[in-house]
Amino acid sequence: MRTVTALPLTVREDRHVWIPVRDGVRLAARIWRPERSDTAPVPAILEMIPYRQGDLTARRDSIHHPYLAGHGYAGVRVDLRGSGNSEGILTGEYLEQELTDAEDVLAWLAGQPWCTGRCGMMGISWGGFNALQVAARRPPGLDAVVTVSSTDDRYTDDVHYMGGCLLSDNLSWASTMFAYNSCPPDPAVVGDRWRQMWHQRLTGSGLWIADWLRHQRRDDFWRHGSICEDFSAVTCPVLAVSGWADGYTNSVFRLLAHLDGPRKGLIGPWSHKYPHLGEPGPAIGFLQEVVRWWDHWLKDVPTDVMDEPMLRIWMQETVPPLTAYEDRPGRWVGEPCWPSPDIRCSEHPLARGRVGMPGEQVRAEELTIESPLSVGQFAGKWCSYNAPPDLPYDQREEDGGSLVFDTDEFTDRCEILGSPIVALEVAASRPVAMIAVRLSDVAPDGRATRISYGLLNLTHRHGHEDPEPLIPGDRYTVSVQLNAMAQAVPPGHRLRVALSTSYWPLVWPPPEPVRLSVFTGTSRLVLPVRPIGGREEVPLRPFGDPEGAAPIPVSQLVAGDERWTVSRDLVRYTSALEVVKDLGVIRFDDNGLEVARRAYERYSWVGDDFGSVRGETEWTVTFERDDWKASTTTRTVLTSSATDFHIHAELHAYEGGRTVAGHEWDRTVPRDLV
Repeated sequence: MRTVTALPLTVREDRHVWIPVRDGVRLAARIWRPERSDTAPVPAILEMIPYRQGDLTARRDSIHHPYLAGHGYAGVRVDLRGSGNSEGILTGEYLEQELTDAEDVLAWLAGQPWCTGRCGMMGISWGGFNALQVAARRPPGLDAVVTVSSTDDRYTDDVHYMGGCLLSDNLSWASTMFAYNSCPPDPAVVGDRWRQMWHQRLTGSGLWIADWLRHQRRDDFWRHGSICEDFSAVTCPVLAVSGWADGYTNSVFRLLAHLDGPRKGLIGPWSHKYPHLGEPGPAIGFLQEVVRWWDHWLKDVPTDVMDEPMLRIWMQETVPPLTAYEDRPGRWVGEPCWPSPDIRCSEHPLARGRVGMPGEQVRAEELTIESPLSVGQFAGKWCSYNAPPDLPYDQREEDGGSLVFDTDEFTDRCEILGSPIVALEVAASRPVAMIAVRLSDVAPDGRATRISYGLLNLTHRHGHEDPEPLIPGDRYTVSVQLNAMAQAVPPGHRLRVALSTSYWPLVWPPPEPVRLSVFTGTSRLVLPVRPIGGREEVPLRPFGDPEGAAPIPVSQLVAGDERWTVSRDLVRYTSALEVVKDLGVIRFDDNGLEVARRAYERYSWVGDDFGSVRGETEWTVTFERDDWKASTTTRTVLTSSATDFHIHAELHAYEGGRTVAGHEWDRTVPRDLV
């Protein structure tokens, strides 16, 4: 990324700003704005997240908020209540309290003498979620949003559940927030009350994973904050962004299809990162694009931003299977609207070991599969951060425990854009069963790169609100929608559909092993094909190079460590996936604060014993400056039986090396057809 040292406008920073909300709680904010805004007001851009603008996101914030300020905006970074230096307690995601706080912050911003009264919201992940959720409430002054890596549906397309299956990222993410919620405010900012605020958080934030596990179907808990409940509520312009390696690509397509107001979609090759920091590359000049967007909607500056294609995506070329990529080869293509009238569905019947040609009649057969628990150990993360390397590896070992169907070698190039569907006629040996469907690009040398996948808890075959147990032996027709994709398949390559009855540790397995029957003759693969040589592609305006403001200086005092290790003991039949993300020790040179973060995750099992699966996470976070030192260690263990989930969690807090708090939780949550 190119560092821009000379911005169009001189920027001032208001570093410690307190914004009051309606119940008297004060939220901590950091504001960058043009110096001349005292006499020439500017629009405000709000990013409101729980990740501590004083330290954990300080370097990232310093890259893009001053950049926006230098182009004529107030970049406003606010910590949610109960996080960072903000007062109060944070007890969950996207609560009503959070959304009313955001409305109050927007009203406060609009009333500042340096603000024109026009505001936007932007953010990645949590900040992208609440930007959409607040937009659906239509507060005065919110005129446009930029949402990156977010979703319109908190149940079907978020870190908790996928296709009615419990994701292991539910544990991973709960552990992340468990650690962050235990962090203290900075005494240099909040003063002597820091200790009281800290202990309020330690005792009051709660055990979020228990809340999430108590809601295993799509109920009101998940409907809250899911704007898909009423797309018409969002009327302001929306720029929706994601990456193919991210977990949130599907929502971009749904937002474009269902929102009525002005909207744009952008999907690159990136993982869960802003596109100007995008990995895998190529990264783009995203901040320039954001400025164009805000100029159009917040300043009424004539731009051609709405004259360009509604959807712009990176059409990916074939690559060998690796767990990380520096760059993904491909090209930018545009679609004037979504759904695109140019996409055609190509239906392919599934036969024994084969994916047939459209219109081909295949023999009706019963094929069976009962996958080992090891299928899934090379699945990567549901949501990739590209660090440590966490993308799916060569699928051939996974295919050994799966039903596999291959196409013939392609004789012509084929481009797929959209969500493939695998329609199946199935029967199961147990009342609760799941199916994982993987679509891979198979090279001439046999290496298999997963290009999309989908999951379905078969008890959710009629929807996620009211699951129904299966009747063993009965046949059911189900449809599994795979994640949206843009992939070119070259001549000489094949596509492979692989079906498995487990996908651990990406997905928590069913209560007991299941034998699944798949019936050919009625089962099929439906591919959304983007024609080659059809409608003439309009040349697209090239993106600029990625750039941002100069990041604040930091010093790496202790090197970090990243690991992703799969192990198997063939004497005891124990297997495990271990993930280490240790950021070492970083010092913020401007204020002398030293921060250390280390996360450890372990997902283990024994043979094919479904009752042996275990997820364990441990976080350590430390803050230190001069003679002040505070740290927390959080640990969560999730196990299960055929009837229940079992949670054990621990939280220990230390001040100056002395234990000041210790809490333990043991919770049992009944399984609800999961």
